[in-house]
Amino acid sequence: MSEQLIEGLPDAVSLRCLAWVPFYLHPKLELVSRSWQAAIRSPELFRARQEVGSCEDLLCVSAFDPDNLWQLYDPHQDLWITLPVLPSKIRNLSHFGAVSAAGKLFVLGGGSGAVDPQTGDQDGSFATNEVWSYNPVIRRWTPCASMLVPRAMFACCVLGGKIVVAGGFTSCRKSISQAEMYDPEKDAWDPIPDLHRTHNSACSGIVIGGKVHVLHKGLSTVQVLDNVGREWTVEDYGWQQGPMTVVKGALYVMSHGVISKQDRESVKVLVSASEFGRRIGFAMTGLADEIYVIGGVIVPDQWNLEIKPMSDVDVLTIGSERPTWRQAAPMTRCRGTILGCTQLRI
Repeated sequence: MSEQLIEGLPDAVSLRCLAWVPFYLHPKLELVSRSWQAAIRSPELFRARQEVGSCEDLLCVSAFDPDNLWQLYDPHQDLWITLPVLPSKIRNLSHFGAVSAAGKLFVLGGGSGAVDPQTGDQDGSFATNEVWSYNPVIRRWTPCASMLVPRAMFACCVLGGKIVVAGGFTSCRKSISQAEMYDPEKDAWDPIPDLHRTHNSACSGIVIGGKVHVLHKGLSTVQVLDNVGREWTVEDYGWQQGPMTVVKGALYVMSHGVISKQDRESVKVLVSASEFGRRIGFAMTGLADEIYVIGGVIVPDQWNLEIKPMSDVDVLTIGSERPTWRQAAPMTRCRGTILGCTQLRI
């Protein structure tokens, strides 16, 4: 940066001023000058955002339609930002893992969700080991070190700043127990102890109390990893089945037409969720003190035979004494079944 960012101010001070500008305005700031463009796309600006406390928590969402597209949701501005298309060669990438770490969005593994319209057969790869990261600083997708094992429909979490993947299915649709850990700083994978059981089923992961919990659909048992290097333990928490998310360290589950706060000793019903009875394939995720229900598909019933892909976003505020629903801005590009959803701190 040869010229001063703001005349009369040291660049270090100017960067701290720019750090207070919301992320959604960054493309407009770049139009001011070449030096501003360089500053906006510099790691120094994002370090300044951390220093002054102006980081923003955004939601990252990818849906079945359109193919391999991600959008960011800004809850303060109630608007959606569209990212460049994920440059994977796999069409309709689905059943992947999606997390954020080290200030980047990661998309891991998965396979093609495309179907041949003539035969109904799956098109292309069932499971890949490819990993992509999106850097919001330079606004670009980059390939990362591949996983040790190709996998789809697996558990994927962040523990201590590192990405943990476990279970799922590999090529030839074989269930696997292998688990591995990725260090974003080193761009390297290392094996960690295997799961005790695969249950020959897809699995998902969630982090509560600093521990990774791997859940298999239809089973009450949970496989828990609290520290890498130790074995997985098998616990039966009796958790309800259904979409779940963590908000401020507490687990919330949508089951039997209600959303409940779940812990090992009790279940507390918060609010009715009966309006989601015909809505499937949505994402349920937490951000700040709110639960977001995003996208999905309305299935047919006896009065309406139409299958309706949705871009709607419903928000439940749970920080108040009386939880209340509201609607946020719908997704502007994505719609239908949600394939990936996570948070990203910028």
